[in-house]
Amino acid sequence: MDLYFSPLSCSMATRISLYETGDSANFLEVDPKTKRLGDGSDYLAIYSLGLVPSLRTDDGQLLTENAAILQYVADRHPQSGLAPTDSAERTRLHQWLCFIGTELHKALFVPLLDKKLPAEMKAYILDKNLSRLTYLDKYLTGREFLLDHFTVADAYLATILNWTQVIPAIDMSQYPALVAYLGRLRQRASVAKAMGEEALLWKAELARHQAA
Repeated sequence: MDLYFSPLSCSMATRISLYETGDSANFLEVDPKTKRLGDGSDYLAIYSLGLVPSLRTDDGQLLTENAAILQYVADRHPQSGLAPTDSAERTRLHQWLCFIGTELHKALFVPLLDKKLPAEMKAYILDKNLSRLTYLDKYLTGREFLLDHFTVADAYLATILNWTQVIPAIDMSQYPALVAYLGRLRQRASVAKAMGEEALLWKAELARHQAA
């Protein structure tokens, strides 16, 4: 398998999930600005939208969309428990993957990370969408994971919440359950390994851009 990723982006959730299962993949870094791969080739020729992650399966299919890729990785190793096999629990997994992808990732975090978005628009986004974090903080109070055990939804949520380090407008002290949750997951072997590796790659990416 080939995983196309950018350091510390949402694609890191798939890296975490792969480490959880012990599965292997070729990690192919995509520069988020130039859309070039490490060998200089054009990622847009592989996926015209230029988004990560995408996953080239062993039989040559190209999969896109984070939630779909995460479930594909989990289903390759059903014994891992990364995706429930019970119908009701699988529906709950879908619920959380959708919530993270729409209510947090796209509705809240992407606009706040956009350097070109005017300050008044970011203030509007915060006012409209911080209720999502309040909801999640209440849900996770007294819970270790989103479901009854670690799943790909936790890998995705840990990845997204990690972005709060560079978004000072989000006061995480208002969400103690989320702080505790993220702190626990950062100690998990798969998460710690993925975050450590991608932090180094992200710093190298910044250095390349500054030198360009």
